[in-house]
Amino acid sequence: MDGIRIDGKGIAQSIKDEVRSQVIKLKEHDVHPCLATILVGDDVASTTYVRNKHKACVDVGIEAKIHKLLATTPQSELNKLINQLNLDNSIHGVLVQLPLPQHLSDFEAIMKISPNKDVDGLTPYNAGLLVMGMPDLVACTPLGVIEILQHYQIDMEGKNVVIINRSNLVGKPLYHLLLQHNATITTCHSKTQDMASMCKKADIIITAVGNRDRFVLTSDMVKEGAIVIDVAISRFEGKLVGDADYPNLIKKVSLITPVPGGVGPMTVAMLLKNTVRAASRGVLDE
Repeated sequence: MDGIRIDGKGIAQSIKDEVRSQVIKLKEHDVHPCLATILVGDDVASTTYVRNKHKACVDVGIEAKIHKLLATTPQSELNKLINQLNLDNSIHGVLVQLPLPQHLSDFEAIMKISPNKDVDGLTPYNAGLLVMGMPDLVACTPLGVIEILQHYQIDMEGKNVVIINRSNLVGKPLYHLLLQHNATITTCHSKTQDMASMCKKADIIITAVGNRDRFVLTSDMVKEGAIVIDVAISRFEGKLVGDADYPNLIKKVSLITPVPGGVGPMTVAMLLKNTVRAASRGVLDE
């Protein structure tokens, strides 16, 4: 009997419905939630991501403003724009679409964002709060993963979890979120030896490599009844795929996310939730 295909789109829609209700309440208090996004250059993938985020904002009643800068924009000009958005009281969330062109510093740009408007949860301040067990605004993709597990009533306490990723966007914040749920976590990466043996012991595997030429999570790496959360997305042989060998894994695991339609919609939904959280400070009880 096949495992359960996780319905990321369905969960994301329920979160959007909650956000829409909160937006209505905020507007009754004359607070109009607004997300400002900075897009530098004309990278196709980044442009698509920003368009999808703004479409989702409009769908739930959040105002979306996009600031498009030339690919040749200097760091000083980008920093100046971020400072202006920080000081604009009508804007509640500031998002710099990453990655930036090579001559710009992702870290320097993130450092400039006000922690109160950091809806991506990437500033050192918000990352530090998460590490200390007092999360405020948290990276959207890890939040989406936790939301999926909670939706399916997965008790994370004491579970052996393997995260195949150590980035600031996914692996590191996810580690600390899972730790708060008392999971036992192993972080794997490109230098890990005998990753397959670690995966075979895992109750939950969360993979986010995003390169099919380098890594595929196959059924022989996963124990019977495990849960697989596939965060990765890339194009391989003309198709959008994740890290997981989905057709074979679904025959062995208890729960698995599809790609697309799994974690992706959750990332956008959690961005909306973070934006409303930022707009709600001192207005609505959280």
